[in-house]
Amino acid sequence: MSKILVTGGAGFIGSNFVRLMLARGEHQIVNLDALTYAGNLENLGDVESDPNYAFVRADISDRKAVEGVFESHKPDCVVHFAAESHVDRSVLDATAFVTTNVLGTQVLLDVSRGVGVSRFVHVSTDEVYGSLGPTGLFTEESPLQPNSPYSASKTGSDLLVRAAFHTHKFPALITRCSNNYGPFQFPEKLIPLMIANALEGKPLPVYGDGKNVRDWIYVEDHCDAIARVLEKGRDGEVYNIGGNEERENIWVVKKILELLGKSEDLIQYVTDRPGHDRRYAIDGSKIERELGWKPKHDFASGLEATVQWYLDNREWWERVRSGAYRDYYERQYGNR
Repeated sequence: MSKILVTGGAGFIGSNFVRLMLARGEHQIVNLDALTYAGNLENLGDVESDPNYAFVRADISDRKAVEGVFESHKPDCVVHFAAESHVDRSVLDATAFVTTNVLGTQVLLDVSRGVGVSRFVHVSTDEVYGSLGPTGLFTEESPLQPNSPYSASKTGSDLLVRAAFHTHKFPALITRCSNNYGPFQFPEKLIPLMIANALEGKPLPVYGDGKNVRDWIYVEDHCDAIARVLEKGRDGEVYNIGGNEERENIWVVKKILELLGKSEDLIQYVTDRPGHDRRYAIDGSKIERELGWKPKHDFASGLEATVQWYLDNREWWERVRSGAYRDYYERQYGNR
């Protein structure tokens, strides 16, 4: 049974990946997370007693702490999710994004290479490609043209991973995914924000004209694709992961209101954010052709399931919005 170090495993995508891999019963998982604002151990409350799961609180930019984790747990491979990831926050102050996403990734690469891990999967984003016009798709050969401080920091981390492979022959791979949605997403992101605001009767803020287009992928599909890349991907390669589900933001918002039986009068158009990319769309043919992977969920069924999850788990997102979720770590781990 191999051991996987998952960085950022208490976040939205990371926690779904941890749960998926533990359910398969083929790996031990070490979850390294700094538990910044978007890291929530309540996401993994159902697996924390699993003998194949361990949690370590550490910052990936702290080299000594990272070295200690590798020395104690001796992982065979790394799946690197940990990142500051919200564009709006990066516009306000990019410092944490550079520290975590760039410096933290280099620390992980250095330590991983030093101990000789067999595989390093770096989880990135389609935002590194910039913005598309009304037609066309991002391929793995598309130029990197980031337009926000967040995407610039992710581009920097991607290039460091690429350099590690080409300079040191380090067995690293990169995945770039479209917009994720599903259970346990931090409620500052579009879909959970709109669901929560609608349920509370609050305005639903929509940037600009609402016609920015994103390709949406259900988080379980994304995690399944990462597992496939970990198992079968070729070292040094980039794999785009898309859902083949392009939608305008305003369409998504109106669909959420429809599913909740709420009025479109709740929609409130607000000033567009700086550097707001107009359209993203992923060409996922490479991962399907080389690794035999494609998404299982269509957007209609996935969104309906997501809305239902937030209806069924209102206490979870209310605790996140209030900040009370932070108490969970102290209750569970504070006296250890």
